[in-house]
Amino acid sequence: MSRAELGPIGIYHRVVVYLLFAILLLPLLGTFIYSISSSWSATILPSGFSIKWYVHLWSDPRFLQAFGQSLLVCVGSLILSVVLILPLLFVVHYHFPKLDALMNILILLPFAVPPVVSSVGLLQLYGSGPFAMVGTPWILIGCYFTVALPFMYRAITNNLQAINLHDLMDAAQLLGASTFQAAILVVLPNLRKGLMVALLLSFSFLFGEFVFANILVGTRYETLQVYLNNMRNSSGHFTSALVISYFFFVLVLTWAANILNKDKSE
Repeated sequence: MSRAELGPIGIYHRVVVYLLFAILLLPLLGTFIYSISSSWSATILPSGFSIKWYVHLWSDPRFLQAFGQSLLVCVGSLILSVVLILPLLFVVHYHFPKLDALMNILILLPFAVPPVVSSVGLLQLYGSGPFAMVGTPWILIGCYFTVALPFMYRAITNNLQAINLHDLMDAAQLLGASTFQAAILVVLPNLRKGLMVALLLSFSFLFGEFVFANILVGTRYETLQVYLNNMRNSSGHFTSALVISYFFFVLVLTWAANILNKDKSE
C-alpha cells in the first residue's frame, strides 16, 4: 500500500507505532551491545566487541543445569495444567455453564495473594512432615500450576465461547459421535489456537518467575532466575549475555510455535 493510499492519518499511525516499537527495543538493544562489548565504561561507544561472554555463559555447567531445571519445572507445570484444566473447562462449559461466573472469581485468587505471602504459608505447610517438598521441584510445579491457571483458563474459555461449543457438540452427536469422541476429535482440534496462546503466555511468565523459586527452593534446585540473581555480582557483560540469551530463547520458541500453528491451520 502506497503512502497516497494510506493518507496522512494512516502515515501518522504508522509513525507512532514504529516509534513506540523503537522505544521498546532500545533497552534490549543497549543490553545486547553491552553483552558483546569487551569493555564499555568511560566512552560513548564500546572499545571493542567480543562474544567471549556468551562462550563463557554457554560453557558454564551451572548455567546449563539451571536452564534445564527451569525448562523441566515449566514444562511439567504446563502439562499438569493442560491435563487438569482442559477436562474441567469442557465439563463446566458444556454441562454446568452457570459455574463459569464462580470460576472467573476463583482463578483470580493466585493474583489476589502476593507470592511472598503464599511462599511463607507453603514453607510452613510443606517444610516438614509427611509432605516435605520444600527444596524440591515438586513444590515449584504445584505453585506454577496455580500461577498458570488464570492464563490457561481465560485463553481456553475465550476459545470455547468462540467455537460455539454446544452447537459443535450437537452437530457431532447427530453424525453418530459419542460425547467423548466429539470432545476429542471435534472440540479439541478447534481449541488448538487458544491452547497455544495459553501455553506461550504461561511459559513466558513461568520461565521468568523468581519469588517462588528463590524462597521455596533457592540454590537447592537452582532455576534460571535464581541463577541470575546469584550471579548479580559478577561481570555486567556476563549478566547482560544471560538476559539476551533468555529473551532470544523465548522469542525463538514463540516464533516456532506460531509457524507450526500456521502450518497446521493451512
